[in-house]
Parts: sequence; structure tokens; C-alpha cells
Amino acid sequence: MKILAHRGWWETAAEKNSALAFRRAFESGLGVETDVRDQDGILRIAHDMPKGPGLMTFAEFLDIYKAYPQAGTIALNVKADGLQAAVRADLEAAGVTDLFCFDMAVPDSLIYLQKGFVTYTRHSEFEPVPPYYAEAHGVWLDAFRGDWITTEVVQAHLDAGKAVALVSPELHGRDYRPVWDSWAGLDHENLAICTDLPHLAAEHWR
Repeated sequence: MKILAHRGWWETAAEKNSALAFRRAFESGLGVETDVRDQDGILRIAHDMPKGPGLMTFAEFLDIYKAYPQAGTIALNVKADGLQAAVRADLEAAGVTDLFCFDMAVPDSLIYLQKGFVTYTRHSEFEPVPPYYAEAHGVWLDAFRGDWITTEVVQAHLDAGKAVALVSPELHGRDYRPVWDSWAGLDHENLAICTDLPHLAAEHWR
């Protein structure tokens, strides 16, 4: 099970999507889920609409990532349309390839696929039929209102040749423990979990 630290490995809410949280995760060999938006033509690490100066650029984030050869995969939550060329330029400048994009609008996602990005579709109770499934490299598997994701659901995607990223229940304010116990037998090189508790997830699966 690969571990994706949700907005980095943060210990206080103020550390989310910060250099400290990213360094803590990468130093421990973990992957990271983070958010990208644009501000005045520059890509910024930001979950919400960027405002004011001083926000980390995507290029700066990639520089942090490159400083830790042991770091895991980057899951890039794309929060705005039309960023393909800018994301590609920063990735090529940094020489970073272990990254997938997800959460774009469907028309925008199709452009990411056309441009050769590793792109995940979404499967949730609100998206029972994941869009562009045949073309997608993987599935972002989410449960917003209840814990419906069984090992059978996960295995079906793996059997279809898709990588799977599980969204841990605490991201939606629910208890993670019974769900992690139900997923304990899952182990696959193409399987990841996105969590606010990456250190506990690493202990649970490793």
C-alpha cells in the first residue's frame, strides 16, 4: 500500500500544504496529495482560490520533492481548468515523472489524457460510473457520506488494470479505524491510500 499524505504530513491545520508538511512526508518516503491552482499566470499550491503574495509555487514544491530521492508519488489535485501547458512545463523543468493528476472537470480531463498525463478518474456514490474509465490510468475511489468501499470494489478496479487511490474516511470526518481494518488485506503495487494520518497508515500497512 502506497501512502499519500493529504496536503503533506501536517500536525496542525496551519501546516497543510506547507513546505514543512511536504518535507516531513518526503523525508519519510511517503507520497503527497496536494492542490494546484493558477494566480496571475503562475501555478500555486493552494486548495482555495489564491489571494495575495507569498503562496508556494508549483515549481518550488517540485524543488522540495526533488531534494528527497526516497519520496513517493505525487497526487496532483487540479483545482482549475486549462493548466496543462503550465503543469507540463514545470514538470519537465524539474524532471519529475512520478505524478498523477485527478479531480479535473471531465472536458479538462480529456485534454490531460490527450496530452499524455497520467490521469485518474473518480468513482464515488455520486459517480457510480466513472467517466472516461477506459482511458484512465487509475481511479480515485471516494466515499463522501458513508463507508461503501469494499475490498471487492477495489479488486474489480485492480483486475481491470487500473491503479487505485483510496480516500480515507477521516478526510470526510468519519472514523478511519473500522474501514482500515476492513481494507487490511488489500496489498497491491498499484494501490494507494490518501490520508490525514500517514504515520498511522504506514504502521498499519507496513
